Amino acid sequence: MGPGSLGTTSAVAPVAGASGTGSAIVAAAAGEVGQTEQPPGSNNSPRIAMYRSATAGNPGPGPWCAYFASWACRQAGVPIMPNGAGSGSVDAIYSWAQQAGRAQPASSSYQPRPGDLIVFHEHIGIVESVDQNGTIHTIEGNSSDQVARRTHPRSDAIGFVRTS
Repeated sequence: MGPGSLGTTSAVAPVAGASGTGSAIVAAAAGEVGQTEQPPGSNNSPRIAMYRSATAGNPGPGPWCAYFASWACRQAGVPIMPNGAGSGSVDAIYSWAQQAGRAQPASSSYQPRPGDLIVFHEHIGIVESVDQNGTIHTIEGNSSDQVARRTHPRSDAIGFVRTS
């Protein structure tokens, strides 16, 4: 089995600027880069089913970016949502973060850190790093039907969820 195959993780160098839990979230996510839907366009695969298992009720196939973020946080020992239940809903995660004092609007002066969640309109990812110019590098589930690294200007985000 190669990196990101079922039951494996890949080694990742420590992430500059990440706390212990932030670094662990990024490492969990980075080990999954390249995982794809099988068959393409199905919102499903054995690995995606594992991401869903990090949410209460282990729901069936559907858009899975929030399942992936919930899974990565749980793998790092910092499960999200009440009682660590995770969620398949971007809106529910951001609403919980607002109520828990963990949400930071993108318009604020908050500087996202590796391992934080980045919230877009109906999508969520994990901050991998932030350049000095503010460009944000992410790892996202359900991005073109796979776990992929992406780059965004801060203006793409609605907000951030502090994970540590």
